[in-house]
Amino acid sequence: MMTDLTELTIAEASAGLKKKEFTAVELTEAYIANMDKHRNLNAYVCETPDKAIAQAKISQEKINSGQGGDLEGIPLGIKDLFCTKGIATTACSNILKGFVPPYESTVTANLLQAGANFLGKLNLDEFAMGGSNETSAFGPVINPWSKDVPLVPGGSSGGSAAAVAANMCAAATGTDTGGSIRQPAAFCGVTGIKPTYGRCSRYGIIAFASSLDQAGPIAKDVTDCAIMLKAMAGFDNKDSTSSQQPVPDFCKVLGADIKGMRIGIPKEYRVDGLNSEIASYWDKAAAMLKDKGAEIVEISLPHTKYALAVYYIIAPAEASSNLARYDGLRYGNRVDGEHLDDMYTNSRTAGFGKEVKRRIMIGTYVLSAGYYDAYYLKAQKVRRLIRDDFIKAFEKCDVILTPTAPSAAFAIGDESMQKDPITMWLNDIFTVSVSLAGLPAMSLPIGLNHDGLPLGMQIIGKSFDEENVFKAGYCLEQQAGFKRK
Repeated sequence: MMTDLTELTIAEASAGLKKKEFTAVELTEAYIANMDKHRNLNAYVCETPDKAIAQAKISQEKINSGQGGDLEGIPLGIKDLFCTKGIATTACSNILKGFVPPYESTVTANLLQAGANFLGKLNLDEFAMGGSNETSAFGPVINPWSKDVPLVPGGSSGGSAAAVAANMCAAATGTDTGGSIRQPAAFCGVTGIKPTYGRCSRYGIIAFASSLDQAGPIAKDVTDCAIMLKAMAGFDNKDSTSSQQPVPDFCKVLGADIKGMRIGIPKEYRVDGLNSEIASYWDKAAAMLKDKGAEIVEISLPHTKYALAVYYIIAPAEASSNLARYDGLRYGNRVDGEHLDDMYTNSRTAGFGKEVKRRIMIGTYVLSAGYYDAYYLKAQKVRRLIRDDFIKAFEKCDVILTPTAPSAAFAIGDESMQKDPITMWLNDIFTVSVSLAGLPAMSLPIGLNHDGLPLGMQIIGKSFDEENVFKAGYCLEQQAGFKRK
């Protein structure tokens, strides 16, 4: 038995629990000790150790009697965007400070049903709006890979990725609107998958952009992501966008032969000035898959160049609509004024951070009279063209291989990012088109750059074909042999 229980994957921990090598309480206590040790990373915004221990004791009783779910006794971290009954949920925004939901999100309810226990709520960019976890009302999360300079963990699920990388939870929930699971996973050297839109229920997840938001897991490896996603996914009649597609046992395809699998390489992703190390690892990843019998084919996604513009019209428009409810009267903390308009203004001024305000303003503008047709309607038409590109591409290939992000993790407070928000938004260049098309995509670590920082590779699949994503991802993981920090 390993001395440090927090180094175990979910699969290894589950096996150890069943063999009585340690108890669920001992496993949970080990993670709680690591939470205390790494509190300087600011990954958790609400810790629930007592509840986790109580849940672990119940899990141990089930394990002792030969019962329990797929995640029985496994300690998880929950992104602070998922409503958790009796546990503070704020979306890391001052406007929801002190909010304690009286209900459970469907995804977290599914995880509890599977036997998991919750260590607490994880930091994120405010309302999931950001790519660095610097917009949180609780302050930035520090990437565990930081050396001399504190680095960002990526966003918006930065707390989730950092907590998994630093062994502060066995795995974590994340949400992905334009890359918010995949980019943090790449920056922190862990694995994350955004499933097909509709695979996981959005009920009880605080909304950013409703046609894009999708829950998914961030974990130590591909196998753990498969275990987590199976537990998280499924039809939910409380979510009108939830799919009735059956949820496969994703673990069954892990280790399957990929001989004959066609791997698409989109020529449009070879953007001018692409980081040479990322380009080199991309070539190496393709070669690794080819060595295992896959066929490498060039594909075209011609409307990729419009993806960022389309995303930053549609996502802020939906955010503007979704966040209109937080006005200090219907929802959110109230700051009084002389009259009703004053109260609205004061509440939203005090409650929302700069990035959220920026996106609300952009979204309100593109939805306003005279601009709806010029911006929002055109963006939706181009979104369809982007999806059609993928449909045509998948006639030639089974999965698509691309980098996850155009760089490794950058420094907290990076001036180039702070001065120009578009520079920050460009971090999503490889991920947003996948979200616009509603497709599944996984990021897994492929290697280290010259500074010793992790780089991620992305595998994109057809709609509701997570199985091929997992199959190719597992093969690449085994070939790359990346060593977790």
